[in-house]
Amino acid sequence: MPLAPLLVHRHLCCRMRSLRRLGSGGGIGGNVRPHFSRSGSSHLNPNAKNQKYESNATKYWDDFYKRHQGKFFKDRHYLEKDWGRYFASSGENGQASLDPKVVLEVGCGVGNTLFPLLAAFPNVFIHACDFSPRAVAFVMENGASVSDRLNAFICDVTKDDLSKIIMPSSVDVVTMIFMLSAVSPMNMPAVLQNVRTILKPSGFVLFRDYALGDFAQIKLANKGQTISENFYVRGDGTCSFYFSEDTLSSLFERNGFNTLDISVYCTQIVNRSRDVAMDRRWIRATFGT
Repeated sequence: MPLAPLLVHRHLCCRMRSLRRLGSGGGIGGNVRPHFSRSGSSHLNPNAKNQKYESNATKYWDDFYKRHQGKFFKDRHYLEKDWGRYFASSGENGQASLDPKVVLEVGCGVGNTLFPLLAAFPNVFIHACDFSPRAVAFVMENGASVSDRLNAFICDVTKDDLSKIIMPSSVDVVTMIFMLSAVSPMNMPAVLQNVRTILKPSGFVLFRDYALGDFAQIKLANKGQTISENFYVRGDGTCSFYFSEDTLSSLFERNGFNTLDISVYCTQIVNRSRDVAMDRRWIRATFGT
């Protein structure tokens, strides 16, 4: 008889309004308030801590990709199912268009988003950027066979002007998949303003990232890994912010976008051997210009 699986997944889609009982969640700086131990917590100087991890972010992420190469994240084939209509090229009366959809992936990593998109949508051209030289080199090496449809380049979108590399108002879709959470909250507006310069007036931003109350957030809070409200540092020096719906929609709307759709996806993972239930939460949204 086969052994019972150790991990059990339970999926549900929820609006997550109930998360407000954990904290205010109303904008950048809204704080989740899980129960956590104060022992070992370091809140001595949040600004100094933030500056330390921000100034070394490239090194931490480069080291991350050196350790894991392309083996840490799974390819995101769900994008075709969830957002396929944004990548499909169509002309008048629904006929196929000869003009390719132009996509920018911000924070491309090693290509877990862009390679599935290139395979699923032959009429897509993708600009892909990351501030990790190692990640971009990996994408360029593995994307050699589709180099005519791929432009990968090193860029720190918190300060490097995208419009110097990509023609202004030329991009149909921007994908931000588990990217913005790695940025300091104080730099998030700069990222969105940068992205807006290269989006067409009818363009879209497709967003997926970590949500307020995620198991990983509670774990980091318990370990005293807080940098500032809802912003944490992992053991390897990489950082993560956890968004509520209000936080995310307010951030985008203050920077010239319209919220078209937003929800939180919840998955409970039960580790039977350790008798631990882990509530994972991700936020998914679509924004227009």
